[in-house]
Amino acid sequence: MKIIRNIILCLFLYSCPVLVFGQAFTVQGIVFDKDSNQRVGKVFVKNESTRENIFNNARGEFEISVSVGDKIVAEKEGFYGDTILYTGQKILLIYVARKSIYIPEVRVVARRSPEEILKQRREDFSKAYKLSDPGSVFSVGPTGAGVSINAIYSLFSKEVKQAKRLTKVIQQEYEQNVIDSKFTPDLVSNLTGLSGEQLNNFMINYRPTYYFVLAASPYDLTSYIQSKYEMFKLNPNLRLLPKLPDLDLEVNN
Repeated sequence: MKIIRNIILCLFLYSCPVLVFGQAFTVQGIVFDKDSNQRVGKVFVKNESTRENIFNNARGEFEISVSVGDKIVAEKEGFYGDTILYTGQKILLIYVARKSIYIPEVRVVARRSPEEILKQRREDFSKAYKLSDPGSVFSVGPTGAGVSINAIYSLFSKEVKQAKRLTKVIQQEYEQNVIDSKFTPDLVSNLTGLSGEQLNNFMINYRPTYYFVLAASPYDLTSYIQSKYEMFKLNPNLRLLPKLPDLDLEVNN
C-alpha cells in the first residue's frame, strides 16, 4: 500500500510542471522608455505563440494571455522592438529604446526670441540702418549712368561709420542670443549632470559658434555636448583663455 502511494505521489509531482507550463494566465504589463524610464503608450504588444496582439493604453499599461515559455514582443515606430520570455512573472516590464538620441525635457522660460529682439533693435535704430546702407555709388540720370557723389560721400562720413558699427554690434548681439536660445544651461545640465561652477565653466569653455548652432539639428547639438563633456571630464577645472576682441583700427589722416 505504501509503495502504491509513493508511485502515485511521484506521478503527481512529475505531471505538475507539465500542467503549469501549459496553463494560460492573464497578466498585466507596462512598457517603459529605456532611456528616460517614462511610460510609453500606443505600443503594439504581441504574443508570438498565440498570435494574440493588442495596443497598450496612454499610461503604457496592457493585459495579455500568456503561458510559461511564451515570447512577448513589443514594437513602436521610432523605437527598437523588444522581446521578453514569460517565465511566470506577476507583471511584465518591457523596455524599448529610442532609435535616436533622447534629449531630456528642459524648462522653457517665457522670453523674447532672438528674432523678436533683432526686429525691435531694427525699429529702434532704423536711422542707423538707413545710414549704414547709403545705396549704390552708381546713379542713372538724364545724361545716363554716372557716379553718385552723395553715395560716395556717405561711405566715408563719420556718421555712417558710427551707424555701421552700431548695426554690427546689433548683429553680434543677435548671434549670441541665437546661441543662448539653443545652448542652454538646462539642456547641458540634463545631458551631463553638471551644475554650479562646473556647469558655468563648461558653458564658457565649450560654447559653440553661431554658424554651428544655426545649422545643427537637435541630434547634432546633443552629440556636440556629449563629445565636449568627455573632454571636460579629463580636466573639469580647466579655464580656457577668452577670445580677444576684434580691434577696429581707424587711421586719421
